[in-house]
Amino acid sequence: MMARPWLMPVVIALLLAAAVAFMGATVTEIGPWYAGLAKPRWAPPDAAYGAAWTVIYALTALAGVRGWLAARTKAEREWLLGLFALNGFLNIAWSLIFFQLRRPDWAMVEVLALWVSVAVLILVIWRRSMTGALLLVPYLAWVTFAGYLNMTIVRLNGPFG
Repeated sequence: MMARPWLMPVVIALLLAAAVAFMGATVTEIGPWYAGLAKPRWAPPDAAYGAAWTVIYALTALAGVRGWLAARTKAEREWLLGLFALNGFLNIAWSLIFFQLRRPDWAMVEVLALWVSVAVLILVIWRRSMTGALLLVPYLAWVTFAGYLNMTIVRLNGPFG
């Protein structure tokens, strides 16, 4: 049987991406409060978000694997893992702030930190794997779009709190 050194990183990355997705979904409440918010005409239908995030999480997991396998030292892998952990935390935090605290205004600030974390991941992975970095570009584009949508919701519905 041939050794597959890439298999364990793939399994771990997919499990971690699924954990972040599950935790984010757990705190995302599409209920009366959210339904009552004024949204721009160009906002995607609610069903589109799950599909978009599924693709983004899968691409992010693959980018993590590419970065992990391309890392030359244990320190590089640990740094990469830390950046992905921070990104996962910020991803979940946005949903928590927006949906549970019902503070789109605070979420608008937090999405900037999320955006920076994705950009940093792209730059760090780019040094070792251009393909891995490019797999994160849809994530950065989606967070950019989500940030603009968040800002528009704040403008249409604010002030909050």
